[in-house]
Amino acid sequence: MRRAPWWVLLSSAGAPVFLVGGWTIAQRLQGPAYDPAGDTLSVLASYGARGYWLMTGVLIVLGASYLATAHGLREAAFLGRLALAGGGLSAMALTLVPAPISGGALKHGLVAGTGFVLLAVWPALAAKRSGKGGGRNVPWALNFKVSVAASVLMCAGAAWFAVELQNGHAPGVAERVVTFVQAVWPLVVAVSCRVWRDSPVTAGP
Repeated sequence: MRRAPWWVLLSSAGAPVFLVGGWTIAQRLQGPAYDPAGDTLSVLASYGARGYWLMTGVLIVLGASYLATAHGLREAAFLGRLALAGGGLSAMALTLVPAPISGGALKHGLVAGTGFVLLAVWPALAAKRSGKGGGRNVPWALNFKVSVAASVLMCAGAAWFAVELQNGHAPGVAERVVTFVQAVWPLVVAVSCRVWRDSPVTAGP
């Protein structure tokens, strides 16, 4: 039996599509002064930027996508779904505390950091172990080892982004890589749940 409803594929696919499409259009609107490698996405979403309203809309849609996907991934563990939903709320909350066009902003940084952490740990929290002695199997993307590996990868990416923010070499590249991976993983989980068939796990000898 399929565990995830069909619409969870749409909600999860919307996240990377709107994210990448949004930042691509916004950086074109911003013009040649914007450096995609050295400047963060927050610059595009800052109040006064040419793509401010576009990126504001993207963050709202992105957050809604995460919330809907968290609701639809019924086979994932509850704490993982809660963390994914929290990441969606953090994305929406960023629209209330946009970064200034230049310089730092403590509130913006705290909200963004919270979102990064929640979206990095949700795969591990959503994992389920396969049953033993004839218990159920689980969708492969919710396998404990796979989920933990995904979280480790995302945490490493977030750490890379933090380092780049300090040394200023390529924070824009690091942020795009991390946010894209975090946006794609819910789709990977959704696909694995849609194609999964619940079946007994064969007991070992």
